[in-house]
Amino acid sequence: MSKQFDEYDSSGRRPPRKKTWLAVIIIVIAALVIASVAYWLAHSQAPAQGGGRFGAGGRSGAPGGLPMPVATATVAKGDINIVLNALGTVTPLRNVTVTAQVVGQLLSVDFKEGQAVNKGDLLAEIDPRSYQAALTQAEGALVRDEALLAEARIDLDRYQTLFKQDSIAKQQLDSQQSLVHQYEGTVRVDQGQIDNAKINLAYTRIVAPVTGRVGLRQVDPGNNLQASGSSIVVITQLKPIDVLFTLPEDNLPSVLKKMHAGDKLSTDAYDRSGQNKLASGSLASLDNLISTTTGTVNAKAEFGNDDESLFPNQFVNIRLLLDVMHDATIIPTSALERGSGGLFVYVVQPDKTVTVRNIKTGPTEGERVAVTDGLQVGDVVVTSGADRLRDGSKVELPGDAPPPSANAQKPAASGNGQGQHGQGQGHHRDAANPPAGNPANPNPSGGSAAPPANPSSPPAGADGKPANGGNRQ
Repeated sequence: MSKQFDEYDSSGRRPPRKKTWLAVIIIVIAALVIASVAYWLAHSQAPAQGGGRFGAGGRSGAPGGLPMPVATATVAKGDINIVLNALGTVTPLRNVTVTAQVVGQLLSVDFKEGQAVNKGDLLAEIDPRSYQAALTQAEGALVRDEALLAEARIDLDRYQTLFKQDSIAKQQLDSQQSLVHQYEGTVRVDQGQIDNAKINLAYTRIVAPVTGRVGLRQVDPGNNLQASGSSIVVITQLKPIDVLFTLPEDNLPSVLKKMHAGDKLSTDAYDRSGQNKLASGSLASLDNLISTTTGTVNAKAEFGNDDESLFPNQFVNIRLLLDVMHDATIIPTSALERGSGGLFVYVVQPDKTVTVRNIKTGPTEGERVAVTDGLQVGDVVVTSGADRLRDGSKVELPGDAPPPSANAQKPAASGNGQGQHGQGQGHHRDAANPPAGNPANPNPSGGSAAPPANPSSPPAGADGKPANGGNRQ
């Protein structure tokens, strides 16, 4: 009796149990989860029913979906240049620093900075008066010594006649002959002094030793110059000009083979970006050893540089033409795709679908690559838009008419089954009862709402009377 009494309260009703409330809570949570899943599924399928970008068949580009716009190129025959690329530095054939060779005051500078000069052109002039005086002294000494030599030779002729007549001793004849030889040596010394004075006098006129372009002058008129110590200007030869670069040792055998055969390897110089061609020349020579540090060999190419497009110490990109592959199968490099099995391309079939084709490539020249296996001339390959393709995907080629959109296929997109023409029903939406969703847009699917059947009268309700008392909201 005590147990039965405990299960009821004073009013005779059974109190609620905890297990009953727990079951109710679980049922409510399950209902909320089911409702959330149903809401998500309904909204995730709405774009497919309304003709979204990916269509009902899956994502764009997938088999059965909307065609994917792509860019294509046709496989063609052509020549591929086998080119060795290298980094080079423009180096002049001659770079001469002009200095003073005699001591003196600089009288004038006869060039303009940056001027092009020829060999022998006057550049500057040093005060020549002291050297002119030294030349005059040397010439005077020569005249004096030549007179003494002439007198000694006359005396020698007399002594020889007297010796034949046995009038003088042999010793006196020999002494006179030695005196003649002494004066001859003095005359030669004087002549050497004259030549030296003339050279020093010529050094007072500083001329260009080579043809080229002068730089900025390094001394002004009025300065006292020292011999072989005062730099006046630097002359750089620009025509022709060299470019120094390096080649990998792996390419050395093929280059030497061409050089030993007497072939001139064409060499082109491009700017820093590698887009603009600056000059064309040929490979001149190779160094006689390979660097053990870098594994490269130094090479020199010579360029005519008639338009002076190359400048000393300029950085250039060198393209050495090693050989030409004729009648190669060529495609753009943008068509190449890389997968686990190697390189492949997407080939467009006549039915506007693509198929995966594994290929093997050869030499590359710029944006073109030679294909040695896997393609034939006339095949159409995809060059852009291949990131969303797979084998069998439909594609839209440039120039093709775009596929009809969902809005063009239907007068208006359906919304909650009650659009202009929804589910085969031709009745119009009640203007007084807009669909749930965004109040500002009565058609959530993006289409325009249909006008009422009779614009002059208010819409009727279900009982045939005007909705909401005939007052439009």
